[in-house]
Amino acid sequence: MTDAGAARKRPTGLGRGLSALLGEAGREEPIAPAGDRSTGVRFLAVSELEPHPEQPRRHFDEDALDELARSIEARGLIQPIVVRPHEGRYQIVAGERRWRAAQRAQLHQVPVIVREFDEAETLELALVENIQREDLNAIEEAEAYRKLIDRFGHSQEALGRIVHKSRSHIANLLRLLDLPAAVRTMVADTRLSMGHARALITAIDPEGLANQVVERGLSVRETERLAQGARPAASRAASVPRERDADVAALERQLGDILGLKVKIAYAKGTGSVTLGFSSLDQLDLICQRLTGERI
Repeated sequence: MTDAGAARKRPTGLGRGLSALLGEAGREEPIAPAGDRSTGVRFLAVSELEPHPEQPRRHFDEDALDELARSIEARGLIQPIVVRPHEGRYQIVAGERRWRAAQRAQLHQVPVIVREFDEAETLELALVENIQREDLNAIEEAEAYRKLIDRFGHSQEALGRIVHKSRSHIANLLRLLDLPAAVRTMVADTRLSMGHARALITAIDPEGLANQVVERGLSVRETERLAQGARPAASRAASVPRERDADVAALERQLGDILGLKVKIAYAKGTGSVTLGFSSLDQLDLICQRLTGERI
């Protein structure tokens, strides 16, 4: 069996959640002495850690890093970084942002949790950890889903269960990868939102329209109208729904993008209801946390 085939058939257990695989950072574990390379919790020199070369997160907000560094200076690094032994050093599996901020805070040592992961598990956990923590922009998240599908054979439904997102949310993000590179860059650096990008996917000249959207500061709905107006007349006639339905559909998409869940809006004569779909108790708990504003 090839390495790729073995990875596809390997039961990862990711559906149990990251805490089950990485260990709870808050639980008590023995602190290993310096120089001990056994697994467990310990303090390591910042210089002994290195990022994973395929870390899905490529854009680190400088202001956010400075804010985290100030917090670390004042309170220390509360949550350990998860690492694995790798070629005489330690490779970061989860927590590169904390490691970067610790460097800015001029820490010499940081707390880490050492776990033995193979290469496939390391990449898979790095992708899922970033997605679950909502640390990625829309393009980074889409690329992470694509890697999980291509390398590990996950279906969109299986991914939804692992990262607590709806299948439609994952499908919509994957469609963003069909956009030209220049438009994907605009989404990655937040000049365009995911809603803007989705409106441009079926446009004849998405890059040209994207430039107009940025220059004119158009809203998502204005972008949808702009993209629709750029289609051939026959295509517009076949695709234009009733005006009210279009507005409701746009709101459903926007809420679905924000929550990562299937959203259905029923509206008539000024009143209506909003229905949020979930496929597991974990996903229901996620909805409750988001609605109450609790940290996920």
